[in-house]
Amino acid sequence: MTDIVIAGIGQTPVGEHWDTSLRSLAFQAIQAAIQDSGGLKPQALYVGNMLASNLSRQAHLGALLADYAGLIGIEAETVEAGGASGGAALRQGYLAVASGLVDVALVAGVEKYTDVIGPDLEAALATLTDADYESIHGLTLTAQAALLARRYMLENHVPADGLAGFPLTAHANGAGNKNAMYRKTIGLDLYQKAEPISEPLNIFDVAPNADGAAALVLTHRELLPKDFPHPVVRLAASTIASDTLALAERSDPLWFAAAQASVEQALQKASIPREQLDLFEYYDAFSIFAALSLEAAGFAKRGKGWKLSGDGSIALTGQLPCATLGGLKARGNPGGATGVYQAVEAAEQLRGQAGANQITGARYALIQCLGGLASIAVTHILESMA
Repeated sequence: MTDIVIAGIGQTPVGEHWDTSLRSLAFQAIQAAIQDSGGLKPQALYVGNMLASNLSRQAHLGALLADYAGLIGIEAETVEAGGASGGAALRQGYLAVASGLVDVALVAGVEKYTDVIGPDLEAALATLTDADYESIHGLTLTAQAALLARRYMLENHVPADGLAGFPLTAHANGAGNKNAMYRKTIGLDLYQKAEPISEPLNIFDVAPNADGAAALVLTHRELLPKDFPHPVVRLAASTIASDTLALAERSDPLWFAAAQASVEQALQKASIPREQLDLFEYYDAFSIFAALSLEAAGFAKRGKGWKLSGDGSIALTGQLPCATLGGLKARGNPGGATGVYQAVEAAEQLRGQAGANQITGARYALIQCLGGLASIAVTHILESMA
């Protein structure tokens, strides 16, 4: 099998795009990615989205976006895996090209939260949990994340501000990302004074839901244009693993088993040791997710992931830079598009195009997005071929 490479990348700023439709938002990212690829012609389109049917009253995004982008006739479909939808769409694009049946695949992720506000939005988000045993009783994802955080902090003697380093790092990095929703740094004093959302999580521990679209063009390395202007980035590994949907059905709620399995499989497929990874784009929808993801990925011992947030390990200049362009917390959480944003941002790092946030000499990037409370974990390893 030849190398599967990222030929083009595109993204929109993440934020509240009240005046832009879902299709227009996606088109902006798609158009940018195709142009960035040198005008490669996609034969297939895979769209990551999780809530358009509920929030935008629009299903059948494959056909909608293929039509709107002037790609009528190509294979086109929507991929849904909760918050991991973008990563799952990327995996489908990877598999399509790797199979040899598709030479050029277009992967897009798009979400429009601002089409709905208030209780209707909360009801839509509740569909990501177990309908029979969780959402029907009013148990939200945020409440469950708070329960995880409370238990984690109790078992591991974590101080009240022990998770603060995760949002502080995200906001410090987001300040250098022109596409981030929040581009201001925050200090520990502001974190400590922040309004509680669901104790022990405060407003800085919860990533803001936001509108956004990102896109990638995938192809075989030998099909790149002869005058391809960017350093080549290949997808060295693509994996996905699942766990129970309902948190209460797990024997160990404080262990993200699917996240662990997908990372271990990715490292094996990429044939590299964990120590060679230069950055980690984790899924920090909640600060507790960052700690648990670091542990599941093998970067910290169980119960010790939170300590990496305060010792400089995950800063841009640290041993393992994380959320290098703001993560979900500062860039914003565009739902089903998140996994595609992670891939675009990792590609920027490996191309040397991350601007003020550039990690010098970065060669390998690990990206992971999660569906629900790590009920689905999609992991990719990207490698710079420069």
